[in-house]
Amino acid sequence: MDKLSDTELTDYRLHKVGFVFQFYNLIPTVSAIENVELPMGLAKVPLAEQRQRASNLLEAVGLEARADQMPDELSGGEQQRVAVARALANHPSVVLGDEPTGDLDSKSAKKLMEVLKSLRKEEHATFVLVTHDPIVVAECNRVCAIRNGKITRESRIGEDGKILDHSRFVMDALF
Repeated sequence: MDKLSDTELTDYRLHKVGFVFQFYNLIPTVSAIENVELPMGLAKVPLAEQRQRASNLLEAVGLEARADQMPDELSGGEQQRVAVARALANHPSVVLGDEPTGDLDSKSAKKLMEVLKSLRKEEHATFVLVTHDPIVVAECNRVCAIRNGKITRESRIGEDGKILDHSRFVMDALF
């Protein structure tokens, strides 16, 4: 990656990586569907294809009826689901989430995790989520604990939510 030019790096991010932020980062002056279309417009996807893909993604996150709403007319959970749809707009292979449930109540967090699990299968994308939320951890199939920038524990979780195995790594010495 360090050999890519700024333009190549921008293009890589636009096509290969989706981002879901803790505080949504939706454009407040455009509708939900326009927020989802935005990355496709930057990627020069034809307008008809943008609208169809955005509609399909909003349906996948349960917001097809709210497509024309402005972000401030949506609940926090709805805004985060729009952000997830936007992150998937350009068919990324990896979606990075920074505390995606951090600003949500537990009911909305559970609903969002159901959506992410479903979309992971449908979109064939890998989700890498940074979280302190046990609701998120409980829905992941692999969990890494990080302390001071180093992985201290890694676990694989089965479909039933039970730990299949875990490896303990050398912990940083605490003085």
